[in-house]
Amino acid sequence: MPAIEIKDLEKKYKDKVAVNKISFVINDGELFSLLGVNGAGKTTTIKMLSCLTKPTSGDALIFGNSIIGNPYEVKRLISISPQETAIAGNLTVKENLDFIAGIYQVKDEKSKVEKILKELNLDKVSSQKTKTLSGGYQRRLSIAMALITEPKVLYLDEPTLGLDVIARRELWDVIKSLKGKITIILTTHYMEEAENLSDRVAIMSNGKINIIDTPKNIIKASCSKTFEDAFIEFAKEVK
Repeated sequence: MPAIEIKDLEKKYKDKVAVNKISFVINDGELFSLLGVNGAGKTTTIKMLSCLTKPTSGDALIFGNSIIGNPYEVKRLISISPQETAIAGNLTVKENLDFIAGIYQVKDEKSKVEKILKELNLDKVSSQKTKTLSGGYQRRLSIAMALITEPKVLYLDEPTLGLDVIARRELWDVIKSLKGKITIILTTHYMEEAENLSDRVAIMSNGKINIIDTPKNIIKASCSKTFEDAFIEFAKEVK
């Protein structure tokens, strides 16, 4: 079963079409990047897939569950690591994870918190207040908080925004370690990041999908030398 099936998904705001009847499939365990310039329709698409806004028409299935007909079950299957890290600065790393685990009534809370601390290399800073952490560790904690509920689909919204080069590469390693274990939808403005992390990429403009393929094939299709050049070709294209 595909992780996500999107079927003629459309969103209109009065006379403006934000997402224009898009259809595609994301495979289970795939890291899929959704790219486009500001206003292309990425955020609206993610909001619909997260059941934060209802489509005007069309539907999407998350592991067979309709975002329209069964949003409660969809929300149980997904998690989001937002662009702005939603962490409590006066709590420690472990306390943040304990808090989220408690809210979602995670079973075997203690063992799962310890496991995710180790998996994301947060165990050595687990007793630190999060406001004292570097940006890289704060982003890592944000992802850990999204994973504590053991979702099947994880949305990563600009996960390395504002990080320095070393912190960004370290977070890439964390994201790569999740590939194949969970379905990930990534949004980013860093083309090098999308090229290095993605199994496949969709490039949007004007609410439409202009191309879906591997980064390597997208470069070939645009007759470009770099992925960034290929992105520019397809991001500006209107179909």
